[in-house]
This record gives sequence, structure tokens and C-alpha cells, in this order.
Amino acid sequence: MEARQPRCTGSASTTTSDEADLVRALRGGDEQAFAELVGRLTPSMLAVAAGRVPGRTVAEEVVQETWLAVLTGLDRFEGRSSLRTWVFGILLNIARTRGARERRSVPFSSAFPTDQAGPQAQAGPTVDPGRFHPPGTPWSGHWTAVPQPWELPENALLSHEIRTRLRAALDALPPGQRAVVHLRDVQGLDAAEVCAILDLEPGNQRVLLHRGRARIRQALEDYIHEEPA
Repeated sequence: MEARQPRCTGSASTTTSDEADLVRALRGGDEQAFAELVGRLTPSMLAVAAGRVPGRTVAEEVVQETWLAVLTGLDRFEGRSSLRTWVFGILLNIARTRGARERRSVPFSSAFPTDQAGPQAQAGPTVDPGRFHPPGTPWSGHWTAVPQPWELPENALLSHEIRTRLRAALDALPPGQRAVVHLRDVQGLDAAEVCAILDLEPGNQRVLLHRGRARIRQALEDYIHEEPA
């Protein structure tokens, strides 16, 4: 099954020569190639599925069903979209089916967080208002304290502890933001491909990405400037 057509202007990435080699390897039963693909895509697949079904357990089941569908459906992959887009298209189709099934037994209001990409869902500030001078003061709207530069060496930024903090901050994002940040910054997809996968309008994709990145940056800033124990 092919992914839905993008709502963004432009087109999602199509199959490259390297990807064609990967598809041939997968069709030939190359277990290592399949394991590498699973390892590379599964975290983002979980993030996307979690925004459409209630609970991580169901999201994990959706991902497992997706990989089974990928294995059994590789011969039907035509290369009209990238392999990633095709895989995520299958994921979303399965997630929609599971989500509809779960909603019949779980109240909708408790099954899904209110973080989808609509104008009301995106209300609220990206940065804590307490970091700015309040209205009616001489410097209203300006920083109360200018954000400090991080100035950390590269080896510190790549340390295990900081990577752990970044992963925790990413996992703590609301589902819509988490899915977009995973696809853009972990998988390296462009905006058009993310719009195609998640069926988002360009403006909503930008808002979700901006807010997700801002939250992660704030979490990293808090860690870097926290008082030593």
C-alpha cells in the first residue's frame, strides 16, 4: 500500500539508487539489512504511532504489525515514494484502524492528548512568559535575563548524559510535536515528506517543529545551567 499524497507543496523524496539496492537486499531476504532498517526507523515509528493510538503498548503493537506488513508487502513497493514514506504510510493506516477500534472501548477524551496540529491545540507560549518583563513595565516583552550561551566543547555535547537528557526531552514532548521532531531531526526528512507522512498542512508542520525544538532546547538549557549537586 502506498502512502497518502502530500499536502505540502513540492513532492516527497523518491527512491534513490542506494535505496533501490536496499529494497533488492530486503526482497532477497537479507536479514542484516532488515535489522538495520528496523533499528533506524522504529523509534520514530513509535513516536508517530503513539500520537494516534492510546498507550505505548498499543503503539508497539502497531509498529510490530507494520514491520510484518512491510515484509509481506515488499513486492508491491513501486518506488513512487521513498521507502521511508511507504513504511510510515503503512504504519498510519494500521494506526488509524487500531485507533478506531480502541476508541470504541475507551472514551475519546481520555485516549488522546490535546496536542494535534490545530490552531486551538497550538495555543499558548513557546517560551515561559516568566522569562520576559510583564506588560505595563518599561521593558515589556524583553528578556528579564538574556539566555546564556552554552559554550560547551563538542565532546561534552555528545556525552552520554546529555544524549540521555535529550532523549528524555524528546520522549516527553506532546505526541504531535514528538512525531514531527522525530521525522525531521532524527530521520532527517524534509518538510514535504513529513507533511505527506503525517497528512499535515505546511503551517501546522512548522508550528509543531518549532514548539518541539524549543522545548528540547529549553530542557538542554536547564540542564547545562543547573546548579551542581
